Order: sequence, then structure tokens, then C-alpha cells
Amino acid sequence: MNVRDFKISEYRASELIGKIARTVYYLHSYGICHRDLKPENIIMTDSSDQADLRILDFGLSKIIGPEDKMFEPFGTLHYAAPELLLGTPYDKTVDLWSIGILSYVFITGCLPYTLFTKINY
Repeated sequence: MNVRDFKISEYRASELIGKIARTVYYLHSYGICHRDLKPENIIMTDSSDQADLRILDFGLSKIIGPEDKMFEPFGTLHYAAPELLLGTPYDKTVDLWSIGILSYVFITGCLPYTLFTKINY
């Protein structure tokens, strides 16, 4: 499943993922968990190859304490950490899973997991 028909170098992908990781680290230092990191929630500042990025859509984000856990099953299926989908308590590390999925998407242009459903007629 192609997310988008785009090609970026591994070097550029590493730059973008580094910026996303530093931004998420900053958010987490203030107790903010985004919970919905995905390409649709990242915007580039312009159309050049040197454009900076911005993370958008904090509608599902939550402010939590260092030892707090969350229980709400929020996020986008293809980018959500397993603990979110299993309904087990989770913390800010769910954003790190999403960064891993974003890394894969930036390098390959595809999602790492395709979810199949069997339809019985």
C-alpha cells in the first residue's frame, strides 16, 4: 500500500525523522503525548528540499505526568503502537512507535504492515 508517490533520499529521511524525534522529545519533556503521529499530521513549511516541518493536529494529545498511564484507544490504526490497539495501559512511548513507522514510510514510501480483513458473503 503506497502512502504517497514520493521519493526522498535516506539522508533527507534521517533529517526529517531527527527533527520529528527532537520535537517529540520536547513535547514529552512537558508531559504532552501526541498519540496520532502520521504523515497527514506533518506539514512542510515550503516546497523546497530544505523545507522545515511542523507537527499538527493535537486533537488526540494528552498532558500526563511522568509515571501516569493512559487507557483511551486513540490514534490511527497503521501508526498506533500495539498497546494502544490491545487496550492495555500505555505511556508517552506510543509516540516512539509512530516515529518508527514514519521512518519506514519515509524511506520506502509504503506502510510496514498491511491489515487484511476476510469478508464472508
